[in-house]
Amino acid sequence: MTAARSSFGFKDVDAREKVRLVRGVFDRVASRYDLMNDLMSAGVHRVWKDMTAARLNPQPGETIIDCAGGTGDMARRYSRMAAAVQARRGGPDARVVVIDYNAEMIAAGIEKGSAPEMVWAVGDAMKLPLPDACADAYSIAFGIRNVADVSQALREARRVLKPGGRFLCLEFSRPSSEWLRQAYDAYSFKVIPTIGELVAKDRDSYQYLVESIRRFPDQPTLLRMMREAGFGQAEFTNFSGGVCALHHGWAV
Repeated sequence: MTAARSSFGFKDVDAREKVRLVRGVFDRVASRYDLMNDLMSAGVHRVWKDMTAARLNPQPGETIIDCAGGTGDMARRYSRMAAAVQARRGGPDARVVVIDYNAEMIAAGIEKGSAPEMVWAVGDAMKLPLPDACADAYSIAFGIRNVADVSQALREARRVLKPGGRFLCLEFSRPSSEWLRQAYDAYSFKVIPTIGELVAKDRDSYQYLVESIRRFPDQPTLLRMMREAGFGQAEFTNFSGGVCALHHGWAV
């Protein structure tokens, strides 16, 4: 039986090997991950994340899964938003579960500080350590392209969501115009690995991250995969001309 293959940058590797390789990438960049995000995107990633959090619209009493949550950028947004609603109209605390496969990333997030609503756990997006139908909402931001099997990760998201639960996936995608694609490619391949080398002392990891974006399914393909995994009313919204896209749907 042939072993399953998965992309690791521009290479195809055994799916199990990809898991190990990706873990190594994030082990190396964890301490500089947030700084590098700011430098690579000129801070625009914060705007994309704010728009995603607004779309998710966290509410008091909800259980929200922040999968591949890294250092907790999205989870802190959800926690603050749910607490603000709670302060106005009352209700129980929200519960925001940050799950990431990489223990170094989780440790870096805890070191940055947490909130009462946040729970941290090491876990695999393809086999979440959670029961069926336990969550009101699930998001994965800039993490799904790093899993070995995107379809399996989508099925797991559907499994842990309650019927009617909200699914959001924020990820780099395909710019919608040719001139923007060319400019983005030039920036990605010439500038981002250089920033990684100078700031994080790790060119290879950022070369992988750039390559992984190019190998990830485009907007319509990911939309089709969501529908196959059991999400209804699935749509996507392009940010910054399609450099980034938010895919969203409902568990049905």
